[in-house]
This record gives sequence, C-alpha cells and structure tokens, in this order.
Amino acid sequence: MSKIILGIAGVFILLAGILVVTAIGTYNGLVNRSQAVDAQWAQVQNVYQRRADLIPNLVNTVSGAANFEKSTLTEITEARASVGKVQVSPSAAPTDPVQLAQFEQAQGQLSSALSRLLVVVERYPDLKASASFQMLQAQLEGTENRIAVERGRFNDAARDYNAAIKRVPAVFFAAAFGFKDKAYFQATPGAEKPPPVQFDFGAKPAPAKP
Repeated sequence: MSKIILGIAGVFILLAGILVVTAIGTYNGLVNRSQAVDAQWAQVQNVYQRRADLIPNLVNTVSGAANFEKSTLTEITEARASVGKVQVSPSAAPTDPVQLAQFEQAQGQLSSALSRLLVVVERYPDLKASASFQMLQAQLEGTENRIAVERGRFNDAARDYNAAIKRVPAVFFAAAFGFKDKAYFQATPGAEKPPPVQFDFGAKPAPAKP
C-alpha cells in the first residue's frame, strides 16, 4: 500500500513540476511579447512627438507670409494642443480600445489640419519656394510616412501578443498573471497614406481620350 501511495505521490510531484515549468516558460514568453508591444508603442510615440516638435517651426515659418490665413494656423495650434490633452502612457501600450481611439482621433485631427495647411501654402509661391519651408515640408512628409510604418509595426506586435495569450497553454495562465489584450490602431480608408504635401492647382486636366 505504501508503495502505491508513494507512486501516486511521485506522479503528482512530477505533474506539479511539469505544471510549474510550463507556467514559468509561458510567463516569460508573454513578458517578452508584452515588452515588444510596449517597445513598439514607445516608437509610435516617438514619431508622433517628432511631428509635434516640427509644428512650432512650421507655424512660425508660414505665419511670416503676408496675408496668410490665420485661421489655418489657429486650427493647427489647437489640434496640437488637443493631442496633449489625451492621457496615454508613453511607454506602456494601452489595453483600453476607447483610450486608444481618443488618442487616434486627436492625432487624426492634427493630420487633417496639417494637410489643409499644405493645401493653402500652394497659394503662396514665395512661401512655397522658401528653403526653410521646403526643408520643414520634407521633414513632415518623412515623419508622416514613418508614423504609418510604426503604427503598422505596433499592430503586428499587438496581434502577435494577443494571439499568444489565447493559445494553449498560455490561455490557462494569462489572466492569472495579469496579461490583457492590447488595443489596436483602427485603420480608416486612406489612413495608410500620409497627408498629401504637394498640389498643383494651376495644372489643367488632361483631355479625355476619344
């Protein structure tokens, strides 16, 4: 009888050991994936901050043009301020989709305001030809492209993490360890493209082919 009891105890100890090893491995794997998402979120924040840092110089350069539409500059300034009012952690990816949607909406309004500014600039040849403005325009275009890239990479990292916490055996431990789904950026039609930065209002449409 004692041998049977020892045998059963040995099996339980073995199973407990396997469970502990599995739990540790799962936890470490999820930590790595969570850290990867947070690191990519920080990179998204970096490129958005780079755009925000460009705006004061852009506004100052444009405001020097004679009779430039002040309402356009006011819109950009207010949109930039609205972004700062949305409270998100710069180092930890949000788990609340509503919070991320508010952040995304504020950034989208700023993108729209910048796009309208660049359309208006086309009416000011002297400003458009300015070396300072051309440099800022190129930096803005590059930043908008980088934003699209980093948002895509963030969604990829978040998708990998969210899938990992739902797979066996992680699904049995994730909630107990405090791992929750990460929110995604939601794509909108045309969101993968940066705001247009060049227009030619003087160009005539090509004649229709017969």
